[in-house]
Amino acid sequence: MSSIKTITEKVDANQRLSFDEGVELFKSHDIVAVGRMANRLRERLNGNKAYYNVNRHINYTNVCVIDCQLCQGAYARKPGEDGGYTMLLNDVFRFAEQEYTDSLTEFHIVGGLNPSLPFSYYTDLLKGLKERFPGVHLKAFTMVELDFFVKVSKKPLEWVIDELRNAGLGSCPGGGAEIFAERVRPLIAGHKISGARWLEVAGAVHRAGVRSNATMLYGHLETVEERVDHLVRLRELQDETGGFNCFIPLAFHPEHTVLAHLPATSGMDDLKVIAVSRLMLDNFPHIKAYWVTLTPSLAQIALKFGADDLDGTIIEERIIHGAGTPTSKGMTRTTIEQLIRDAGREPVERDTLYNPVQRVSEFV
Repeated sequence: MSSIKTITEKVDANQRLSFDEGVELFKSHDIVAVGRMANRLRERLNGNKAYYNVNRHINYTNVCVIDCQLCQGAYARKPGEDGGYTMLLNDVFRFAEQEYTDSLTEFHIVGGLNPSLPFSYYTDLLKGLKERFPGVHLKAFTMVELDFFVKVSKKPLEWVIDELRNAGLGSCPGGGAEIFAERVRPLIAGHKISGARWLEVAGAVHRAGVRSNATMLYGHLETVEERVDHLVRLRELQDETGGFNCFIPLAFHPEHTVLAHLPATSGMDDLKVIAVSRLMLDNFPHIKAYWVTLTPSLAQIALKFGADDLDGTIIEERIIHGAGTPTSKGMTRTTIEQLIRDAGREPVERDTLYNPVQRVSEFV
């Protein structure tokens, strides 16, 4: 087994870490040494910059046909169940108009798998938003949703991606990956697509010229070996396609789920996941500390543990907050920039594809 010293030497020599070395990093109690390694790699890739964007979330429906242990009772509702909602297209457009400002660069659009919606709903949603907000990037539909659209449309995956892209799809978010391991995935996301299918859909998205993000849900029933397996599978697909923009580790919030008996993740675990992700995913340009699940304070510290992005000034986000995350639903540009500066980093507003955004006004 490699020592932390040997792993440090490999990182400093720009050499790829093995599966076993990833496991050792997770099992190490020297969080300072692991974080220091990740910080050096982070600064090698992104200097002192810390990114954020001005975005708004649109969760167009919470009606979902699949039974997912992570979501049922927290956010999703079965067809016909009390508390379910589906936004009419005009309601989506009205909501978007209410949320829109001249500073907005991205709509992040995800929802449940609603069997009552035709495929045309999704293309019309994109077209309508693009017509109304031509300068706003549409980051829409997870790999799970895209697979569902194949079933709804009864068309090949490649056709579905092309239709969405032609309607205005700019990129895809990284949700639904959860954890790829065949042992644990059925226990937390029983009827969701397999990890192999998630990767297959992501590969097709990338080959169509559409970039995406990737996520990993941790802190539930997975082992550290299964975390590393997840990272290695993502790294292998990135070697093949180069289509991932960013990796986002998501801390599991057990409240209001069937796994409510589990403890929440600790700050030490959250920082270790950020750091090991940075070290293992050497071909991913960016690692995000998603302040919505981590809390702003811990996300700020993560900027010294391998993360170089804090996500956006999110004002409306229902899915994770439905599961009980304790953070507020919004943050202004002024606040997020101050968090970054207080961490000793240089704030850079970006668009979805990590191009810097120039602003005249300093306020959102």
